[in-house]
Amino acid sequence: MKCIITTILLLTVLLTEAQSRFIGSGRIEYERKTNQHRSFENEGENEWVKEIKKSIPKFVSDVFELQFTADRSVYKLAKENTDNKYLWNSKPSETDVLIQDLNNKKVSIQRDVFEQTYLIQDSARNLEWRITEETRDIAGFECRKAVTKICDSVYIVAFYTDQILVSSGPESFGGLPGMILGLAVPRLSVTWFATKVELSTPSSIQLNPVQKGKKTTWAKLGSDMQKAIKDWGKEGAALMWRFSL
Repeated sequence: MKCIITTILLLTVLLTEAQSRFIGSGRIEYERKTNQHRSFENEGENEWVKEIKKSIPKFVSDVFELQFTADRSVYKLAKENTDNKYLWNSKPSETDVLIQDLNNKKVSIQRDVFEQTYLIQDSARNLEWRITEETRDIAGFECRKAVTKICDSVYIVAFYTDQILVSSGPESFGGLPGMILGLAVPRLSVTWFATKVELSTPSSIQLNPVQKGKKTTWAKLGSDMQKAIKDWGKEGAALMWRFSL
């Protein structure tokens, strides 16, 4: 009898540990950090560049949140740093909201583009990830590195953990066998890293925020933007990449 009780207790402990290790719902805070001075690296150290660098900080950071369950995630700005001084067109929008329908592989994104609010409703992008052997610890989770690219040539570096079973992440990224806790876009000099992971169950209201805007698709928005910024050179290309996240 004593042996049976011991076995039951052992199984209970093992089950509890397994349940605590694998997470299916919760809330994640990400710090998005941008190096604003790096965009001037190829401009030389003329007086105009020097004055711009004096007027804005080298780095700005803001806090974003991801509420998620096994079949849905919602990503938006959680807390703006009101002391930030942003380079043009880089200030985060308080009204941008990104919903990923993970079961049906759909996205619904309310996004401010210039002075127009769009509602992108489309299929989730089918990114071709290459998973590597490199790992790093993020917010207490062991994460594996994966790489892909968007817009044909913009490389994306992600770190995901299979301890969170949901295939989602910051912005519109996902498609990996676990949650993305770290993300970097070197071409844009921007990173996202999880600073806090909370075990919770988001409410229906949190998972179904009201969205609005001019309805469009990834392809249509991209076409409209190409026409609007065709003469903007490198700055226009950077805007295209940023709005494609």
